[in-house]
Amino acid sequence: MDLCNHDTIRELLGRHGFRFSKSMGQNFLIDPQVPRDIAAASQADAACGVLEIGPGIGPLTAELAQRAGKVVSVELDKSLLPVLAETMAPYPNVEIVPGDVMKLDLQALAAEKFAGLRPIVCANLPYNITTPVLTKLIEASCFQSVTVLIQREVARRLAAPQGSSEGGSFSLFLQYYMEAELLFDVPPEKFLPAPKVTSSVLRCIRRDRPAVCPADEAFFFRVVRGAFLLRRKTLANSLAAALPGIGKGQVLSALEACGLPADVRGERLTLQDFARLSDILGGEG
Repeated sequence: MDLCNHDTIRELLGRHGFRFSKSMGQNFLIDPQVPRDIAAASQADAACGVLEIGPGIGPLTAELAQRAGKVVSVELDKSLLPVLAETMAPYPNVEIVPGDVMKLDLQALAAEKFAGLRPIVCANLPYNITTPVLTKLIEASCFQSVTVLIQREVARRLAAPQGSSEGGSFSLFLQYYMEAELLFDVPPEKFLPAPKVTSSVLRCIRRDRPAVCPADEAFFFRVVRGAFLLRRKTLANSLAAALPGIGKGQVLSALEACGLPADVRGERLTLQDFARLSDILGGEG
């Protein structure tokens, strides 16, 4: 069954009475080369257990099943479960888990489903849950790589070089734990229904250790988030507003100690800069 063929999709969905849900951000791939390329980009092999989120009718799932030891696909839309039962029947190494990925214990799921396998993630993510899902996947700490198809603008921000104007607090959070690489674009006409924006595949590989080693990790991330609280303001003004008990003068002194200009903005700092700055502001520098 060609799960990317227009006629096949419409017949399949019509037979099961499926209707697209805008709230779930459902956009199904209609070019078979795209799921092949995404699955290949994930580098899944027989030693891998792959977590997929939002399989739709399963075109990417099928490609992953032909490469990986096991695929576990989490699907929130109950109306897609009978569709997936049909389309995934040829793949005994695929398991569909009904539910909301944001409510699952992903470490427990990986330990249970992927025993003896290397856990990775590969998914065509709905645009509206990209940030919370990526946060949860990173914090789960058990996935060695995460390969996702997401909105191009978001992917570019997440892979942006540190210290560039494209970056932000979330890109720094991701790059603290992962090495991110932008792979290729997927235009709107490759989807049904077609989204209004271009998508991109982003691959993130977990670092052996975080990119930097601040003295107090929790405070470090408070400083990173605080740096972008007032994005149009200088870093000194933004941090003074974000960190109770730390005045602008203290921030300016810390910036000077780091060799950074007084009028620098948060977007210009690298993870190394933030680690040094947070150590000084936290009394460890």
